[in-house]
Amino acid sequence: MKRYILAITGTTGVVLGVRLLKELVKDFEVHLIVSDSAVPILLDEAGIDLSRGFEEAFREHLGIDTERLHTYREADLWSPVASGSFRAEGMFVVPCSMKTLSAVANGYASGLVERVADVTIKEGRLLVLCPRETPLSAIHIENLLKLARLGVRIVPPVIGFYHKPDGIDDMIDFIVGRLLDQAGLNNELYRRWQGG
Repeated sequence: MKRYILAITGTTGVVLGVRLLKELVKDFEVHLIVSDSAVPILLDEAGIDLSRGFEEAFREHLGIDTERLHTYREADLWSPVASGSFRAEGMFVVPCSMKTLSAVANGYASGLVERVADVTIKEGRLLVLCPRETPLSAIHIENLLKLARLGVRIVPPVIGFYHKPDGIDDMIDFIVGRLLDQAGLNNELYRRWQGG
């Protein structure tokens, strides 16, 4: 079974990462890293209480098969995903905080998210970042440009309206569909542009 790594970092928009997790775990083995700063945001924005354990919380909240889900905390630098020898199709960081973006852009791997992103880049694998900040400063833009030049896919959560979203769930699905597109993963989460 193919594997993907998903990191949820501490910034608003964790619902995007949660929705992506739900899609990925349907067909793939998923290795989920949750940063320490994402834990309270997951509770606040998505109602996911991780105090009882990561896998249990995601299983209960999403009704997903946790046999395909492996979870890690930010300090788990000895985990298998921290090594370039761990085989995965690619990594998503959704949402990606500016702190994480800066660390990845500058090779500062102090936690597991940054370490795995660094490994993903050095191994030439797919890395997709969903940076969640507005407005962007020149520092943010320079870090984004540096990563884009390395082949990192940058997919900010910018909503399209041509698919006529009915509400927030349609907007979330649009972004998650676009994230999956970057990995070449077929999905029907949004209506694609058919022309005028």
